Amino acid sequence: MDISRKIGIMVFTGVPAIIGGGIMWTAFHSWIAIGIYEALLYAGALYLINKD
Repeated sequence: MDISRKIGIMVFTGVPAIIGGGIMWTAFHSWIAIGIYEALLYAGALYLINKD
């Protein structure tokens, strides 16, 4: 996978992080829930980037 595709995947996960963080805050009013959501989101993105 080339570097431009890797950067694109990381940028593409930025929008769900912002929108999803707001949804998680509205649903749970908890910073822990947001942290767990974003950790899972970025773990999935890193998995896609490092997978060859």
